[in-house]
Amino acid sequence: MRSDMTGPLSKKRIVLGVTGSIACYKSVDLASKFKQAGAEVDVILTESASKFVTPLSFKSITHRQVVTDLFDSDSELAINHVFLAEQADIFVIAPASANTIAKLANGLSDNPLLTSVLATKSPIVVAPAMDANMFENSATQRNVATLMSDGVFIAGPAEGRLASGLIGLGRMIETSDLLGVTEMVLGRNGDFSGKRIVVSAGGTQEPIDPVRMIGNRSSGKMGYAIAEAARNRGAIVTLVSAPTALPDLVGVRTIKVESALDMKKALSTECNDAHSIIMAAAVADWRPVKTLKSKAKKSNAETWQIDLTKNPDIIAGIESSRSNESGNLIKVGFAAESENLIENGSAKINKKGLDFIVANDITAQDSGFSVDTNKVTIIHANGTIEKLPLMSKYEVGNAILDRVKTGLNSK
Repeated sequence: MRSDMTGPLSKKRIVLGVTGSIACYKSVDLASKFKQAGAEVDVILTESASKFVTPLSFKSITHRQVVTDLFDSDSELAINHVFLAEQADIFVIAPASANTIAKLANGLSDNPLLTSVLATKSPIVVAPAMDANMFENSATQRNVATLMSDGVFIAGPAEGRLASGLIGLGRMIETSDLLGVTEMVLGRNGDFSGKRIVVSAGGTQEPIDPVRMIGNRSSGKMGYAIAEAARNRGAIVTLVSAPTALPDLVGVRTIKVESALDMKKALSTECNDAHSIIMAAAVADWRPVKTLKSKAKKSNAETWQIDLTKNPDIIAGIESSRSNESGNLIKVGFAAESENLIENGSAKINKKGLDFIVANDITAQDSGFSVDTNKVTIIHANGTIEKLPLMSKYEVGNAILDRVKTGLNSK
């Protein structure tokens, strides 16, 4: 879990526009999530949105006045709505009705939300929510296309059961996904803009038979945190993930694999035009020589012998030179150790051809598998050793990316 003081939305000023849709109830949760992430949230309700949810709901969460009327003399924000437009880091309109989308596309400004949008230079996210036939209507599609050509990010809609009872494309995307979209859009012009970063995550599974496998305790949290941090800094991110219970990251191309050989194949392809590979996955050292086609039956024997063969060292086999463009590939490895952290980590750098390696003690209660924090030591190829304090895995991801950036700038 990220600290709300260190996450990408910390101290950001978000204007949340809420328009008339049954999905308005999701916007209350979205405002809460923004607030929990450390953002300052100002809410603008259209008149029709007020029919579904009250201003008090949002005021109770944001602890700020809610704008509902452009000419409300009791509201300082309503009178000075241009101030919101100028101070906002991002506008998020969720839900966005077909009517509001049409007005946005044509530059109308007959309510405080539309007027504020016209006056802002901040990025804009629009999350449509309406009946499927309304969204698929050619007029709505033209309006959506216009907004996209104007640089507005259209988030969704999702497919599912609608208020009418029909199944179709028109549901507002989930608030957790909108949180990710907001982070991504805010970071589009970040310091990794245009850079291609490949991250591996999770623990590979080596099949014994259709039921059993050899695996490890990796949760994938570290790799996913790195991928999220890279996305939030503008990178084009590919995540090659072994099986994990973690949800997919919005805006991150994710390739699902199972075995070490599957991961090797995927990474070899993805690194062709990458600027950096960060190998956070826990790859099994061994795999069964033979995978049984049917489930092995229990026998009377007291032991069961399985012949194993060594898996390839994936990152060692990836060339440092990118084949599709000039320059070098920054290679970052991980060393999950239970003893002799520095010695064991250092020994892997030359063997794997790494720029640096991130070592952590998996026996530590606050930096092992499945927890949300990590305490790592970064060992560089030139022998420099950096011991970082206990941080969230997202913060560790950013620390790793800072050093990748230094490496890219020096090459």
